[in-house]
Amino acid sequence: MQDFDLRDLDAFVAVARTRNFRRAAVEQGVSVSSLSQRLRDMEERLGVRLMNRTTRSVALTEAGELLLARVGPAMADVAGALDQVRGLRDVPSGRLRINAPPPAIDLVLAPMIAPFLAKHPQIDLEIVADSAFVDIVAQGFDAGVRYGEHLAQDMIAVSLGAPQRYAVVASSAYVAKHGRPKHPKELLDYPCIRTRFGSGAMLDWEFEKNGRVVKVSPPAKLVATYLGLALRAVHDSVGYWLTFEGYVRYGLKSGALVSVLDDWLPPFPGPFLYYPSRRQPPPALAAFVAFVADWRKQAGRKRK
Repeated sequence: MQDFDLRDLDAFVAVARTRNFRRAAVEQGVSVSSLSQRLRDMEERLGVRLMNRTTRSVALTEAGELLLARVGPAMADVAGALDQVRGLRDVPSGRLRINAPPPAIDLVLAPMIAPFLAKHPQIDLEIVADSAFVDIVAQGFDAGVRYGEHLAQDMIAVSLGAPQRYAVVASSAYVAKHGRPKHPKELLDYPCIRTRFGSGAMLDWEFEKNGRVVKVSPPAKLVATYLGLALRAVHDSVGYWLTFEGYVRYGLKSGALVSVLDDWLPPFPGPFLYYPSRRQPPPALAAFVAFVADWRKQAGRKRK
């Protein structure tokens, strides 16, 4: 088999099917002489004659009939498979798997999902919520979502949205009763709601102002790994909570929650979609990247 390639077999099938070298040569886009030479070389390598040729006709030998019966359907399957793969360029389809941390899913990705799937109904989307840093290639993901400081240098990164910021909030009733901190270190005097990640880590709360960075680890009255519990607890006056502003926007707007230390919490770039550098990304991923670019343009126009 190493002496043959698909072009040899394709040429043989074309001649065997048309019984005419000229018509087969036109189909193959080659000259009659080169097609004839390819068949002669093929017969020489096989050590058996496949066709009897005259100036007017082509007839298959017994070996030729046997080869056509086995190879003909297989070549048709190969052609069909190649046509199907080429069709993916025109109509993106198949499965798209994305790994992302929960805040990026809730606040950035979630609004995109229904419009994206409506635009590309032949794509099946799987989004896995995971705060841990995983090897997306090894874990079988097409892309991941992370914030800029955690992106690998060998990845292509595409911004998913506008800048975000953190907020330290408590219920209005809690603030009225216990007061508000004026400096991050004063949080050490207040009970707080903390988050522990799946790795077991409970990160310090980081603040920045005028180039000065302050990190504190306030006392945890409640440690929650589930966002819904933390959100309920802050409304129920358990203590102060550091979270993405997007999670508490409605509470702040209604007056149920109050934010503090706003001048210590500057905006930071939003999450990035990242994926391995490759010449031709999977069609479903390419479609999502294009969708994100258009989504961001529309969002920019709305903000204006």
